[in-house]
Amino acid sequence: MNEKKIIAIKWQVPIPSVPSNTWSLYKTYRGGIDWRYRSSGSGGYGYMSQWTQSTAQSGGINAAPTGFIDGQHLWVFGAASDHPTYMSNAIINTAQSYTSAFSITMDRSWDATQSSVNVTVTIKATAPFTAVGNLMFRNVMVERLIQFSVQPGTNGEKDFNDAAIASFPSTTSGTVVTGMGTALPSSWTLGQTQTFTMNCPLPSYVRNKTQVAFVGFIQDDGNHKVAQAVRSTQQSLDANDAKAIALRSGDFSCPGQFTPTLDIQNYGTTQITSMTITPYVDGVAGSPTTWNGTLDNGAMTSVTLNPISTGVAGGHKLVCTITSVSGGDMNTTNNSATGGVFIGTGSHGVAVAEGFTASAFPPASWGLINSGNDNTWVKTTAAGGYGNSAESAMIDLFSGATAGDKDELYLPVMNLTGGNAPSLLFDLAYAQRTSASNDKLEVLVSGNCGSSWTPVFSQSGSGLATAQPTGISYTPNPNSDWVTMQVDLTGMNLSSVLVKFVSTADGNGNNIFLDNINLSQSSPTGLQANQNNALSAVVYPNPSAGNVTLKLGTTKSQDVVISVVNILGQQLITRNANIPAGSSDTSIDMTSLPAGVYSVVIEAGNQKVVKKVTLTR
Repeated sequence: MNEKKIIAIKWQVPIPSVPSNTWSLYKTYRGGIDWRYRSSGSGGYGYMSQWTQSTAQSGGINAAPTGFIDGQHLWVFGAASDHPTYMSNAIINTAQSYTSAFSITMDRSWDATQSSVNVTVTIKATAPFTAVGNLMFRNVMVERLIQFSVQPGTNGEKDFNDAAIASFPSTTSGTVVTGMGTALPSSWTLGQTQTFTMNCPLPSYVRNKTQVAFVGFIQDDGNHKVAQAVRSTQQSLDANDAKAIALRSGDFSCPGQFTPTLDIQNYGTTQITSMTITPYVDGVAGSPTTWNGTLDNGAMTSVTLNPISTGVAGGHKLVCTITSVSGGDMNTTNNSATGGVFIGTGSHGVAVAEGFTASAFPPASWGLINSGNDNTWVKTTAAGGYGNSAESAMIDLFSGATAGDKDELYLPVMNLTGGNAPSLLFDLAYAQRTSASNDKLEVLVSGNCGSSWTPVFSQSGSGLATAQPTGISYTPNPNSDWVTMQVDLTGMNLSSVLVKFVSTADGNGNNIFLDNINLSQSSPTGLQANQNNALSAVVYPNPSAGNVTLKLGTTKSQDVVISVVNILGQQLITRNANIPAGSSDTSIDMTSLPAGVYSVVIEAGNQKVVKKVTLTR
């Protein structure tokens, strides 16, 4: 939209229906919105719906989106219909070419408590003017940008611009708005002026005070035409506003203490010299940290908190809240940040064989990190691996998952010392929402208490998919959608090994299912999937200068697909082969690839084996 020539107001309407699953822009200001567009016979302003000049009129807005310019239909200025698709720059230029008989200035200032805004309006006639009907000045409070973490409706839209949230002055009868605006003289002479001031309290549902702006306009109620409009834009808060930007807790901690860090920004105009940060672990307050220093407007600082101790194994929710800001804090809605930490206390001495059939989730000694505080890994009874049970672990990336959001599912700390190389097997089911969906699943392993992580499995988009795109919320078919992944953990024969599954949401993705997760040094136990055509693989030499040999083992002759994938999940080499029963060798030429770590993926039926290989030069 050409903001140099047009000033926007977005009036939310209940079309096609009123959102109910989250906070609704329409419901917060329903009285004013209804009055603005409903027919005058029902007590409203009386905008008539008429898509084109030849379409019969009907009362109120009966389709969304609908657009008007200067209170008139878009087709008055040459558009094909009132749909905003037709609001081109040419249409805007035509509307803007008309000469106005008025100029408007509108000045604003916060009150002492920043709970209301005083707006002073000065109107001057730049030409003689006579209205057809009552001439009104209307002042609409908007939020320039409203952002939802979860879509409030059903079309996926999360960001809203210039949404109307209040009008001043307004008259009401109970909860029904009966009028809005300040009456002006119907006739004006050249040079005539009028000045007035109005107090505009902020509604309780304002999401961000720094996004509050005002749009004022002169409107002739006789023909709905807008004679002039002006915007008084956002204004920063005059007092302190400490904002919690990000909480970093390290995700994993060995037994004992962990030390989180909170990034803080001064969103106000006054220098901040002190504040207190209090951590809450699972809702229980910890030792507060007092910060003293100098934090100017717009500046950021990272505060290392006092060490936190917890001996309870598993995942924990961590919230850090800012209080006691020097000079006060006029906006406390942004004073908290949320994170998580997984505490490991000792190592298991037996293999993991988890089918998620027990009632507790996550299982005992497992961990869950939901740093985005939204959809995360849960136990579902909608599907189990290969239909051998009704339970599995699932993350809903279809309903309102934020793009880039990561969720982590930790296995218990494992003791994998011994002669055999550890191996991880798990059953997987996933379908993209569309062919462009790019959800990601990774497996990372650490042998040093989470100080560093090594990726051992990474698939995304179509490479992760085990079924065709669905377009709807995905539930796997037990007979065709599940595959069994085998991930080599060579080099992880250590006393304290941590493995985690990490999902990354695309924002337009679909559900991921995991089941029958097995981790041990020998052939994993507890698998519920049919393993009659068991597949095994060994890659050597490893590290390699580029030419590697793949030793494959299978219980029967079958077709396989062999791929080489980089750490970004990109497929670099792909070929098909038929391998006989027993053991056989095949070579892979990787000399054209740069040095680095790659995955060799072998797929046969419903099995995938993933082997890591390091190329050196």
